[in-house]
Amino acid sequence: MREASSFPDARVDALALALAPGVGARRYRERSQGFGSAAQAFGATVDPSDQARLRDEAARLAADAAQCGATLLLLGDEAYPASLLQLFDPPPYLCVLGDLSVLARPTVAIVGTRRATPYGERVTHALSGALAAAGVCVVSGMARGIDAAAHRAALARGGVTAAVLGTGVDIAYPVAHRSLHASIAQRGAVISEFPCGSRAGPASFPRRNRVIAALASLTIVVEAGERSGALITAEHALDIGRDVGAVPGPVESPQHVGSNGLLKHGAHAILGADDALSLLGLPDASARPNVAATLAGDERAVWIALEDGATPIDRLTERAALTPRRSLAAVTALELAGLVETLPTGEVHRRH
Repeated sequence: MREASSFPDARVDALALALAPGVGARRYRERSQGFGSAAQAFGATVDPSDQARLRDEAARLAADAAQCGATLLLLGDEAYPASLLQLFDPPPYLCVLGDLSVLARPTVAIVGTRRATPYGERVTHALSGALAAAGVCVVSGMARGIDAAAHRAALARGGVTAAVLGTGVDIAYPVAHRSLHASIAQRGAVISEFPCGSRAGPASFPRRNRVIAALASLTIVVEAGERSGALITAEHALDIGRDVGAVPGPVESPQHVGSNGLLKHGAHAILGADDALSLLGLPDASARPNVAATLAGDERAVWIALEDGATPIDRLTERAALTPRRSLAAVTALELAGLVETLPTGEVHRRH
């Protein structure tokens, strides 16, 4: 017997089509278009002996989504992200925790290796933070390393971020990211094309990567090894005509073989937030007024310490009352945000 569900019968049938044997995302779209709707395609193309069982499975999936607090969107719903329609195989349905309207903002995917270097994490933090402060929604996959750094920086700057998972939306993967998962759901959106309760499988993350690429106008790879999943995301972005950028890294670093390779083959060089904002058609960071009001912590201290003009790094460190390491990290973040510049003399000054 079908479990109780508030899902109307036509939507249950549409969802059941996605669960039918041999019907993947591509065939779901083809059959839906061919028969006028997914529900009609279900009745016309699925073996009648399988229909009751598939309807029960669909009703359970819908009930599970409601129980974990997720919104269940079907391909064709008004709220379904239009950007995903550019994929040849858009997900038949999505489970969403949080507010999907954050995707109405300019969107940038920031992705990279799970084995991030301190350089990669520092660059990601500065880049994502600056973009979030400019009103951009930062999209990533909530994995260790670059993904997590991108989400955390966006949240830290009071911005919004969306995570696309290779598990059900109710499962924080990895487990250590439970608090990050909760913060993203509260301040942005957690999205998955897998049912609630689904664990990660071998094919989960490549499928997730195409969704990340399609949701974003621009995909930026910060660090990626030779076989990094971030390169798959970049590939999907190129396939649907989206911009792809990469942050240059040391040529001898294994974590930069893939990302430097993207630059070699024509990806946009991302040297700071201004480069990304320019690709999005938005004003650069240095053009925004009242810069100090957008900064906090060490970055704000360094910015204020530069009010008298170009300053040597050692004197700047002293004025900002920071350790050399924290001062250098703040200068790097401000450089990537397009707010300061280090001169050949070693002095740092605000950009005008």
